[in-house]
Amino acid sequence: MQSWARDELRQVHLGDARLNNRLIKLVEDLASHPESSIPQASGDWASTKGAYRFWSNGKVDSDCIIHGHKLATLERLSGHEILLSIQDTTDLNFTHHAKKQGMGHLDHPSSRGLKVHSSLVVSEQGVPQGLIYQHVWARDPKTLGKKHKRSKLKTKDKESQRWLDTLIVNQDDIPSDKCVITIADREADIYDFFALPRREDSHLLIRVSHNRCVEHEAKYLWESVRESPVLGEVTVEIGRKGNQPAREADLTVRIANLSICPPANRPDKSSLKPIPAHLVLAEEYAPPEGVKPVFWLLLATFPVETFDDAIKCVRYYSYRWLIERYHFVLKSGCGLEKLQLETADRIHRALATYCIVAWRLLWLTYEARHNPDSSCDRILNTYEWQSLYCKIHNTSIPPPTPPSLHEAVVMIARLGGFLARKSDGEPGVKTIWRGLRRLHDIVQGWQLAYGTYTNIVDT
Repeated sequence: MQSWARDELRQVHLGDARLNNRLIKLVEDLASHPESSIPQASGDWASTKGAYRFWSNGKVDSDCIIHGHKLATLERLSGHEILLSIQDTTDLNFTHHAKKQGMGHLDHPSSRGLKVHSSLVVSEQGVPQGLIYQHVWARDPKTLGKKHKRSKLKTKDKESQRWLDTLIVNQDDIPSDKCVITIADREADIYDFFALPRREDSHLLIRVSHNRCVEHEAKYLWESVRESPVLGEVTVEIGRKGNQPAREADLTVRIANLSICPPANRPDKSSLKPIPAHLVLAEEYAPPEGVKPVFWLLLATFPVETFDDAIKCVRYYSYRWLIERYHFVLKSGCGLEKLQLETADRIHRALATYCIVAWRLLWLTYEARHNPDSSCDRILNTYEWQSLYCKIHNTSIPPPTPPSLHEAVVMIARLGGFLARKSDGEPGVKTIWRGLRRLHDIVQGWQLAYGTYTNIVDT
């Protein structure tokens, strides 16, 4: 594919031009060979050795790599007025690699690995723009078995602080002329998160977990919202989860404006104030047999006064699925948990490298859906789209002009097993990453036959 990585990483400065160039080549190789091992992606022993040396080099700062990607992401935000900053945490599980150093326990006491908290910025249309922030840590062994004591700790002394820290970074880094809505699941239902001072046009949209006390006759949050009338119905797309395929869900929608009371167990409760909040309750009323119904109680810090406002909240929250797909690409598509790296520092550098690859694959998947008519020469060189077209259409004569972006992505996905039937909908990221791996091999044969930059239509 085109040398997009050089442009994406042009603001990464690792203190040595050779390291900068190695990073660019590494990202390009990995993006062209998703799901492949490092030797397969690198193509030869020298490049494979270079990849492992790069990740073992103490001079390579993983935060510097993420920072360079963040700067490129901020440039992409220039044409957007409303942005969604989606936060989530995932585990990198290395339990099967017992010799790895610097690992901590995960949610299961016998599991070992690293925790990763990411902030993915998405356009209002649902196209991933890139990472703004990522925090990686290993849990202290001293905290094992002390989960029951966490409720007595202040937020700043718990892992929950990561939600607040990420919000602060987003507010500092994203230009102040943008409206930023931070979206998170039930784990972010934290009073201190809601109470954190925010700049103007910085808002939260959080799925509620706790049935908090509110200033209402019903006293509790869920009961209070249920007293509101149903305003209407909306259909949303629910992403694939486990063995359950992606599907559509029909939801009823209610809204309520309430004030959330401070937690009763806080010693400083008397100095805390109720927090005004706008609630949206979206419930699935006829789920398929054997499927758990959708139940989203969303807390927004921006006004939600009408049914249209509520629909917008539901649509925004449905995009939270994107960060789960991003973590899925990191672990399943890029095979991050399979890497034979011995220390946490090396894994952290590899993660920073693969983060850019995972974002690019996810961006390509959704950009083709939302800007289908743009030319595929945004992502493919001449010999790439020509060889792709000829392979799919079983011809030796490519068209005189490049296919559209959507057409090209569907063709790539077909190489990865996508059948492209009307009932199949849009291709997913998995068939696209598999198709890219096959496309690389096809392009090599094309180059041998016609030359690296030959446009056979003009010859």
